[in-house]
Amino acid sequence: MPPVFAHGRLRLYLLGLLDEAPRHGYEVIRLLEERFQGLYAPSAGTVYPRLAKLEAEGLVTYATEGGRKVYSITEAGRAELADRRGELADLELEIRESVSELAAEIRADVRGAAGDLRREMRAAASATATPVEDASWTAAKEELRKAKHEWKEQARRAKDESRRAREEAQQARRQAKEAQERAREEVQRIAAQFQEQFAKSGGMLGSLAGAWLGGGSAGAGSGSSAAGAANATSAAASAAAGSDWAEDLAPTADPARDLDRLLDRFRDDVRDAARDHGVSPAQLAEARAHLAAAAARVTGTLRA
Repeated sequence: MPPVFAHGRLRLYLLGLLDEAPRHGYEVIRLLEERFQGLYAPSAGTVYPRLAKLEAEGLVTYATEGGRKVYSITEAGRAELADRRGELADLELEIRESVSELAAEIRADVRGAAGDLRREMRAAASATATPVEDASWTAAKEELRKAKHEWKEQARRAKDESRRAREEAQQARRQAKEAQERAREEVQRIAAQFQEQFAKSGGMLGSLAGAWLGGGSAGAGSGSSAAGAANATSAAASAAAGSDWAEDLAPTADPARDLDRLLDRFRDDVRDAARDHGVSPAQLAEARAHLAAAAARVTGTLRA
């Protein structure tokens, strides 16, 4: 394996490939071979165990299609990848430099072979009393010419590839840093706006959670006053805990994805409450009103 993949960095590169699109193991091997321009091709014994380990760590998952496992990156995998974007950009640069080094080794081999062939032809010419340029001599010169031409082409391609790799890696590092800064600012801005809207709503979202969590199994048999009191108590508790809600969901570099995760958590909390405690027609009507108000406030915040 090339030194560029030492110390577990192949694991990071596999996450990058799966973040581009779901892929099966053979496709991952083929892509790595293409990235190294055919100069290196990992074996199945190198790639598949690492995919299995990523799957065991919860960073990737797979689905079976046509008898083959198609691997996809998970949210946990994307979070780790977002934290290591700069390292991935450096890895891309090192891969390109590694390709250039391998190409340089090939050029050295071609140059050495061409030199050996030239010396052999000169020795043969010196050993011949009356050199005659027969068909074999002409063929040898033609082979030498082709070898020199191929060496020049490889040198030119390697030089161009090395230059492009340096420029792309520098640009990728700048973009990754800027994206992280923008994402951090955007998450902070949305969080501040959401807290402000939550405060202005008088705990509307907390009241909605209280309607589900507090209504419970007593909702069908109790009066509207008892349900209202329970909802008020749950709303106060939810409002007090609002700053801690979903704090286990660490922000990523994508605010839109973070918002989707918050909405998923909100939906799961409400569904769990309804499943565990039941819901009465009166609670459903009240919940509909709360949902409408909350949706209007949140969409208004996002459109501002």
